[in-house]
Parts: sequence; C-alpha cells; structure tokens
Amino acid sequence: MQFDDDAHLDTSEVRDVRGSRIPGGKATVGGGVVGFVALLLGILFGVGPEQLGLSSGDPEPAATASSAAQVERSCRTGADANRREDCRIVAVVNSVQDFWRAEYERRGGRYGDARTVMFTDRVSTACGAATAAVGPFYCPGDRQVYLDLGFFQELRTTFGSSGGPFAQAYVVAHEYGHHVQNMTGTLARSQDGRQGADSDAVRVELQADCYAGVWAHHATTTPDEKTGRPLLTRLTEADVRDGLDAAAAVGDDRIQERFQGRVTPESWTHGSAQQRRQWFSRGFTTGDMARCDTFR
Repeated sequence: MQFDDDAHLDTSEVRDVRGSRIPGGKATVGGGVVGFVALLLGILFGVGPEQLGLSSGDPEPAATASSAAQVERSCRTGADANRREDCRIVAVVNSVQDFWRAEYERRGGRYGDARTVMFTDRVSTACGAATAAVGPFYCPGDRQVYLDLGFFQELRTTFGSSGGPFAQAYVVAHEYGHHVQNMTGTLARSQDGRQGADSDAVRVELQADCYAGVWAHHATTTPDEKTGRPLLTRLTEADVRDGLDAAAAVGDDRIQERFQGRVTPESWTHGSAQQRRQWFSRGFTTGDMARCDTFR
C-alpha cells in the first residue's frame, strides 16, 4: 500500500484530540473487565456508543494543553503517510472521501463530509461518552468517525488479524460506509434492538464492509481533488488479503469461539467471518455500491 509522495494531505478532515480529556471523566464504559466485555459482545466497527447505553457527554472533546494535534503539524504529504501511522489514517480518510464525493456527484447527488477524530483512552461525542474499549465507531449524531489508534494493536494481538496498513484502511473505510448509510437512511435500520444472523444490525454491518470494498476497488484510480492524481498509488494482492483477514478476524463467530468457546448466531451483531469477507470481496470485485444490497 503506497501513497503518492508528493500529494498534499488535507488534515482538516481529521481532528486530533489525543491527549485531551473529558471534563469530569464521565465516560461510562471503562477499561478492564467492562470494556473487554464490550469487545466480546462484538461492539466493534459499530454505530455510536449509545448502543451500549452510554451516558450523554459534551458533543466535542475538551482540548487541554496536552492535546497533541500531531497530524496538523506532521502530516503534510503522501510521503508522511508512507512513514507514519497517524498520517496514513489522514491519507486514507482523504482517499475514501475523495471517492465518495466523486461517486455522489456521478449519481447526481452531493456527499457530506465527515471528520475522523483521533483520541486516546476516552472521548465525548454527540452519541455519548466512550472509551477506547468500544473500538472504532461512527456517531450519526455529529457525523464523525472516532478512532483510538491503539485498536490496531488489539486487532493483531487480541483478535488474531495479520494486521498491516491496509487492514487499518479497511477499518476506516468501513466506518465511512456507516456514514454513507446515514446519508441514505439505511443506518437507522440497525437501531431496532434485534440481534442474530438475519437481523438488520448484521445486514447494516455487512453493507458497510461492502462499501469499504467498493472504495478499495476505485482507490488507485480516484483522482485527488488537488493534484488530479490518485492519492493511493499502489494496492497489492497482499494488501487486500490483509483487509480480508481483518474483516474475518472480527466476525462474530470468530470472536465468540475465541473468547467463549462456542458460537451463538442468535446473538450476532456484525456477521460471521465468512460473511464479512464475502461482502468486502463483493464490493472490491464489482466496485458498485448498488451490488451492496444486504437487505434482499
């Protein structure tokens, strides 16, 4: 996975609040056992911490003197994205949104941008307060993606993913798939409280996987709005395998088998490893969001 060294990154699409704190520490999902249970329940790559019954919090993280804001200072070019993990996330966000803007325009619509918020440990959102234990998530209340970069280590060490830069890109693209669903009105179908292999919650997650694959299909041909050249210049078969492996690693059946020793499809919220690979592959192979109808 390689970015154009000379590309200029748009850091305005990523808000870096690493090192910031929540006033009063009101996050209701803590670390340790409670947070780990959240992970075991499959609340990963999800749609806002309100699904966990989190408390309301201030809609924006409160910046402090320790707030890093590293991306604004350090992530200027594609060369930076090829060297640094946080800059890579900026580049992926730029690439994903370049694609969806162009796709919406091609379809006669208008895409509404969504920022990614990088945080450490805990964050307050329009959907409630959350800690990193919730995993990456999209909050429809403020139309932002939330990401603690420490999750990528957990993806390898806890969930057995092979990791790699494109595994990270898949996670980000999946969350922006939820943003697209929010714009189309599909996202609300996950809020009926039902679980299970045939639930709308699972279908929403699988569609977001498919949308991630659609972006990947077009990533190396989508021109950057500033340079006219693709921001992502190389995507190898090994990169795609890393993405598929990450999708499978967070399948409900894999998580349940690893941590509870048995598979209970009636409690699924995200789909099986096979389903997640299948729908990412469909998006990647076809490059057509119309082929991502998981509700048929």
